Amino acid sequence: MDKRKNAKFSTKWGFILAAVGSAVGMANVWGFPAKMGSNGGSAFLVAYLFFVALFGVVGLAAEYAIGRRSRTGTLGSYQAAWASRSEKLGKAGGLLGWLPLAGSMCIAIGYAVIIAYVLKAFWSSLTGSLMEVDTEAWFGTFSTTEYSVVPFHIIVVVATLFTLFLGAKSIEKTNKVMMPVFFIIFVVLAIRVAFLPGAVEGYKFMFTPDWQALKDPMVWIWAMGQAFFSLSVTGSGMIVYGAYLSDSEDVVHVAARTAICDTIAALVAALVIIPACFAYGLDVGAGPSLLFITLPRILQDIPFGQLFAIILYTAMIFAGVSSLQNMFEAVGESLLHKFPKLGRNLVLVLLGVICLGFGLQMEPIFNWGPWMDIVSIYIIPLGATIGALSWFWIMKKDDLLDEINKSVTRLHGNLWYNAGKFLYVPCAVILCCVALFMKVAF
Repeated sequence: MDKRKNAKFSTKWGFILAAVGSAVGMANVWGFPAKMGSNGGSAFLVAYLFFVALFGVVGLAAEYAIGRRSRTGTLGSYQAAWASRSEKLGKAGGLLGWLPLAGSMCIAIGYAVIIAYVLKAFWSSLTGSLMEVDTEAWFGTFSTTEYSVVPFHIIVVVATLFTLFLGAKSIEKTNKVMMPVFFIIFVVLAIRVAFLPGAVEGYKFMFTPDWQALKDPMVWIWAMGQAFFSLSVTGSGMIVYGAYLSDSEDVVHVAARTAICDTIAALVAALVIIPACFAYGLDVGAGPSLLFITLPRILQDIPFGQLFAIILYTAMIFAGVSSLQNMFEAVGESLLHKFPKLGRNLVLVLLGVICLGFGLQMEPIFNWGPWMDIVSIYIIPLGATIGALSWFWIMKKDDLLDEINKSVTRLHGNLWYNAGKFLYVPCAVILCCVALFMKVAF
C-alpha cells in the first residue's frame, strides 16, 4: 500500500478537509435540518451533540486507526483486525468486510443520482429558468420522467472519478478547494437568510432548550442515527482515509477536529434552511424537497435570488462530490488490495460503469427512495455494527490501543477503550435493531 504512488495525505489539514468532505453531504445539508425540524429542534440538537462527541472521539478515531494500522481499506482492515485473534478468524473478518463495503457502493450509486438532480438545479439556476417556474411543477416534471438527468448523471460520475485517479494527492487537493468554498457559501447564505422577516422564530426553535422533548426516546434515536451517518462512521468509508494518514498524527485529535468541522457544517446548513422555512411558513421537516421546491421558491422572492441559487447549488455539488469521492475510494482501494493486477485506473472505470448502470435504474427519482431505504435500513446499520464489534470486541485491545497511541503526548487507555466497548458499540447495536425491526430509514 505504502509503495503505491500518492498513498498518503501531505498535511494534517489536508486529511481533515478530505475527511470532512466525506462526512459533509446530503446528511448535513437536508438531513440534519429536516430531522432537527421533525424532532424538537433544540432538544434534537442537544442529543445530537452528545452522540457526535462520543462517535467522533471513539468510533471515528477507531476507524482511522484501523485503516492506518493495516495500510489498506475495508477488506484488508477487517481481516487484520480479526487476525489479531487468530489466522482463521482473520479469514472470517475479511469475508464480513464485504458487507460494509457493499454499503459504500450502494450509497455511491444512490448519491450519484441525487447529485445529478442537484447539478440539473444548478444548470437551471445558471440559465435563470429556475427563477420563473412553479418549483413544484418544475421538480415534478423531471423527477417523474425516465432518464431526464442522464447527461448530468454521467458528468457527476466521470468528474468524481477523474478527481480520484491520483489517489490521496488528488483527493486532498480537490477538498482543499471544495470544503472552504462550501463553508464560505453557506455562511453567505446564512447571513442573507438572517434578514428575512420571521427568521428569528427559526433561531428560537433551534436554540431555545426544550427539555421535555428529551424524554421522547425517538429524539435520541434519530439524533444517534444522524450522528452515525453525518460522521460517516459506517464501518467502511473512513477506514480508507485512515490508511492514508501519517504515523505522526494523533488519530483521536484528528477525529475530534473532523467531528467539530462536520458539526459546524451541519449547523451552518440548518441556519440557512430552518430560519428560511419559518420566514415563509414552510415545513422544516420536508427533507429532499427542501432543495428542489422549498428553497428555490424562497430564492425567487428575494433580491439577487438567481445569484444565491447558483451559490447554493454550487455548495451542494461540492458537498455531494466530496462524499462520493470517499465512497468510490473505499470500494476501489479494497478491490485493488484484493485484486492488485487490475490496476487503479481500471478499477475506477469499472466502478463508474457499475454506478451508472445501476443508477439509471433509479431514474425517475421516486425509484431512488426505496433503494436508499434498503441501504439505510439494512446494509449501513449492519455494517456500522459489524465494524464497532470488530474493533472493540474482536480485535485485541492492546493492538488497537497501540495504534491509537502512536505519536501522542497523552496516552489513551481504559477510559477511551471502555467508552468504545460499552457506549459506542451498544449505540451501533441499538441503531441496527431499530432500523431492522422498526423498518426506520436513517
